[in-house]
Amino acid sequence: MNDYSHILKHTRITEKASMHQGSGVYTFDVAPRATKRDIMRAVQALYKVVPRKVAIVTVPAKKVRHMRTGREGVKKGGKKAYVYLKKGETITIS
Repeated sequence: MNDYSHILKHTRITEKASMHQGSGVYTFDVAPRATKRDIMRAVQALYKVVPRKVAIVTVPAKKVRHMRTGREGVKKGGKKAYVYLKKGETITIS
């Protein structure tokens, strides 16, 4: 299987993720069934860099309440991956 575009959904751009980018750690939202090996292969294929390490975190779903109406809902969870690169390697995020 050579199509890895469905594994990495998009980069996760937050304040914490931006701080980590300086030290070569990039954060991605990934498919719920993706494994570390799948993510490693996808990064190699799409960004032409070899990850040193991949860490996966399951983001839990959260209950939320609308301030004005009081209606309750659920913020969907998911899965994110921290991709550690070798020193000197970078990924251009557009």
